[in-house]
Amino acid sequence: MNPAKRSRLDRLRPRTLRAKLTWGLVALLALSCATVGLTSVFALRSYLTSQIDHQLADSGCLFPSSLQQPADTGQETVADDNDHGDTEADSRADTRGQAIGTFGARLTDAKISEAAVVQTDRRTAVTLDAADEATLNAVPTDGSAHTVTFSALGDYRVYACVGKDDDVLVSGLPLVSLQETVHRLALVSAAVFGGALVITGVTGALWVRRSLRPLRRVTETAAAVATLNLDSGAVTLPGPTAAGDPHSEAGQVAAALDRMLGHVQEALAKRHTSEERLRSFAADASHELRTPVASIRGHAELALRHPGPVPDKVERALDRVAAEAARMTAMVDDLLLLARLDAGRPLQREPVDVTRLVIDCTDDARAASPGHSWALDLPETPVTVTGDSHRLAQVLTNLLANARLHTPVGTLVTVRLEQREPGRCLLSVTDNGPGIPPELRQTLFERFTRADRRHPGTGTGTGTGGAGAGLGLSIAAAVVAAHEGTLTFESTPGSTVFTVLLPEIPL
Repeated sequence: MNPAKRSRLDRLRPRTLRAKLTWGLVALLALSCATVGLTSVFALRSYLTSQIDHQLADSGCLFPSSLQQPADTGQETVADDNDHGDTEADSRADTRGQAIGTFGARLTDAKISEAAVVQTDRRTAVTLDAADEATLNAVPTDGSAHTVTFSALGDYRVYACVGKDDDVLVSGLPLVSLQETVHRLALVSAAVFGGALVITGVTGALWVRRSLRPLRRVTETAAAVATLNLDSGAVTLPGPTAAGDPHSEAGQVAAALDRMLGHVQEALAKRHTSEERLRSFAADASHELRTPVASIRGHAELALRHPGPVPDKVERALDRVAAEAARMTAMVDDLLLLARLDAGRPLQREPVDVTRLVIDCTDDARAASPGHSWALDLPETPVTVTGDSHRLAQVLTNLLANARLHTPVGTLVTVRLEQREPGRCLLSVTDNGPGIPPELRQTLFERFTRADRRHPGTGTGTGTGGAGAGLGLSIAAAVVAAHEGTLTFESTPGSTVFTVLLPEIPL
């Protein structure tokens, strides 16, 4: 089948349950009406045909046999003004008791010797052609009636018998009245059944729509749930569907959906409570850790400044204590930042010169890793957005550290900035490193996701920021989300691209 035609058929095919039920009801009714109508037409035709056959059987070959002999003296002959004189068959034929349109013919040696039709006030001879003669010769003299078609007279029901002189006498009755009656019945049936189909279709559609109203409520409820963000936070699900009779199929589906939504609401509430407790714990723990960590760091630095001689091992140990304390301080700060972002605390909103921010962060990355190649692709005019400059700088710093720490020396890192619209921009960081392993791509922005440090150059960036604790990309994603933007990535061997899209945010 032609694909275009198949596509049109697919569009015309009913898809919804309501349409299928309505069309199914109409199709069944149409089939029933067609069956009743055809049965009635054929039954009426068969009945009228049998009546004609009985009439032919009762009259026998009386009319065609009268063509063989002069008519009774009581038979009146009426001449047609347009004819110069009736034929001999007209003057001899006996039409008494014969129906109007009765046909009679006499065949002698397979040739039509006489043929006439009974009219209202006279008998009219008819002229039949060779085809009609062959048709008459084909009528068997088996005592039953047969249907034939004459070129000049139309359809007839004829009966043939053998005359006294061994000639064949054929008598027939016209089927015009029968055909008109059957045709009229067919038209009336089509009109009545057509009207019934229209009324049933409209009524059935309304009835099906009313019957499926509870199911439509279930569909609307499910669609509303599908649009909700169920990832985190407090979620309020739609209330009960109130789908009516619980003994109906639609009511049972609605009740099952209500029970399921109740369980989901309960589970979401428990999860939200757990998240709140965990977030509060992380914030409180991070806040409480800041003081002892700062104290440890201060004592280590104070010990390193002691004027007296300090053994080398002790000095190295103190250096390590100070370094780890600094790393722990950065980790605590990142955890506090994540806790604040999770709590939905708003960031600062001020004009940020993203062009200057990109130049400064790239210079810092170049100083931290001169072995990499750093490139800038900036527009000619400065790009400005609304946001928190410190947090946006942290996002770019983490992305650049990602490329610096997880790609080999000599890798080209390109920072590209585009002004999409006033107040909107696109920022991307591209490196030509080995790419991100497939097993890390699904959890790349999750917290504490880290690449294997035994295999440097993975390009995952999961150990950047957060003092190497696997918080770098999660912080970047959270900050971008707080700016109502998106952070995405694409990675293949030889190309890894992180893209930040910042929308316009009113001051």
